Amino acid sequence: MSVARRTGRRPGGPDTKGEILAAARVEFAERAYDGASVRGIAARAGVDPALVHHYFGTKEQLFLAAMEIPFTPSEVAAQIMSGPQPGTGERAVRTFLAIWADPVKRAPFLALLRSAMTHPGAAALLRQFARRAMLARVVARLDVPDRELRAEAAVSHLLGMALMRYVVKIEPLASASEDELVSLVGPVIQRYFDP
Repeated sequence: MSVARRTGRRPGGPDTKGEILAAARVEFAERAYDGASVRGIAARAGVDPALVHHYFGTKEQLFLAAMEIPFTPSEVAAQIMSGPQPGTGERAVRTFLAIWADPVKRAPFLALLRSAMTHPGAAALLRQFARRAMLARVVARLDVPDRELRAEAAVSHLLGMALMRYVVKIEPLASASEDELVSLVGPVIQRYFDP
């Protein structure tokens, strides 16, 4: 009795998911978010692209897992943009602070931001991802002039606040309550979203 030999890509094994994540990290680092593809990541991992989709779904979800991004951009954007337009600034600040307040979520995000500050490839990767996955969803719902610039300015303001609060730990910003910061920063962020 002869045994048929399997050809093509190997099926998933015990650590296939880990191998796909490792391949994705290399592929994203070398090709950035826009240049990386599920097919290329699968080839690097030696698996069928369908297996990548099976484990991770979309390229965005694979990026989130590979880079350990502590939030789902579509959910964050939906949270910020839900509700009446005059409350967008407040929702943006609350949502952003909730992500940063959780030490488990904050750690990988800080690592990615630190990498982006010192490594041009990491900066390009974060920039492309932020534009495609996060800002594009918010910008699409804005009806204001210069909406891309406004959305980027709002994010830069929020990132600056988070870095000063959680990394530099400048007082009294570091010990201010969430409600205090929402009251103080929410109206400023709201101005970016107002016509």
